[in-house]
Amino acid sequence: MYRAMLAAAILSFAGGAAVPAPSPDAVEPVTQFVGEMAVPMPGGGIDKSRIDNALRFEPIQSFDDMFLRDDVVYLMRHGPTDWSKLDKKEVSPTDCENQRLLSDQGAKDMRDLGALLAFNDITFGRVVVSQWCRNQQTYEQLQAGYDQVDDGIWETFAKADSADLNLLLSLQGAPNVTNLRELVSTWDGGDGKGPMLVISHFTNIQELTEFAAYEGEILVVDPKRDNRVLGYLRLKTAEPDVGHFAIANDDAPFDEDEDSSSDE
Repeated sequence: MYRAMLAAAILSFAGGAAVPAPSPDAVEPVTQFVGEMAVPMPGGGIDKSRIDNALRFEPIQSFDDMFLRDDVVYLMRHGPTDWSKLDKKEVSPTDCENQRLLSDQGAKDMRDLGALLAFNDITFGRVVVSQWCRNQQTYEQLQAGYDQVDDGIWETFAKADSADLNLLLSLQGAPNVTNLRELVSTWDGGDGKGPMLVISHFTNIQELTEFAAYEGEILVVDPKRDNRVLGYLRLKTAEPDVGHFAIANDDAPFDEDEDSSSDE
């Protein structure tokens, strides 16, 4: 497969060997630890100008484990949202009119992410999604991105919605991450079609891994190593969101101590 052909070149770079100029359809090393995947040219059935972004990952040294194994879990936070509209207190997961949703840019970013994953031959054996609207939107936009590259391939990925992935400690949310941990820990690669993709929330991911994930970021987790985080994937343009990463200042959209229902 395409991604398997890249492994030797990536590992030689990580080991300090001389690196030739990257081909248009190869992973480009950014630093000794960070790599990027872009839309291959020529070919692919899509104009590269439509995907003005790249898939960034770290570390390069974990390339094989992150991209070539079916028995890892892609633990993802939903895509970028519009923080000018917060979740109403005690809003239910499926009440889309009263919760924070993907922004227009966030929707485009998730389409781009889907296209970049598809171009780089990343498929999933299973997809499990929180019931919250922003997570379902993320799923739909990823599918739209995949469909730009290989129409119909996304539909072959088995999908399930799960309350166990819902926003931690919220109304109709997960009381803890016990079931999420069990979901991740027991993934063994299924029938070999690819890793499992899990789309959840900031607090759930942080509680499980102790990592603070950007909106739209994917942590690659290894169930065989006690759910160790092997590395991350995110768009080149990904930035910290104001809800969880902003330094306290007058521009902050809300005080989390005052509205914990939006703390995700």
